[in-house]
Amino acid sequence: MDRPPLEGLVETALYVTDVQRSRDFYVRIFGFEPMGGDERIQPLVVKEGQVLLLFKQGATLKPIPIGGGFIPPHDGGGEQHFAFGIELEAYDDWKTFLQGLHIELESEVAWPNGGRSLYFRDPDRLVVELVTRGVWKNF
Repeated sequence: MDRPPLEGLVETALYVTDVQRSRDFYVRIFGFEPMGGDERIQPLVVKEGQVLLLFKQGATLKPIPIGGGFIPPHDGGGEQHFAFGIELEAYDDWKTFLQGLHIELESEVAWPNGGRSLYFRDPDRLVVELVTRGVWKNF
């Protein structure tokens, strides 16, 4: 049987201790647009067709009924990692911008294929990476 096609990664979930605090952080740093939400969940528009979900840690351990079905239980913890892509030409601008907001830069990496990464942490100590092309075979 042939594999059906995918359209890409639509949403990524982070599990945070304070949804409002994390919402404010991601709006302040990246300008993401909030889409509704409450103290349990805050969906943010990353860009057209991409959503960052901020879930209150421990608040999704039971099925969540919604019209037409339910969302299965899920949760996460620890110092997780994720990355947002940026243009190489914007790398130094992002570094200066973050420093201007007093965001501590934890690490920088110059990758063998020409890509660069800039690492910092969010309020829950999740590792946020800004990455340019040249890091992965497909990016």
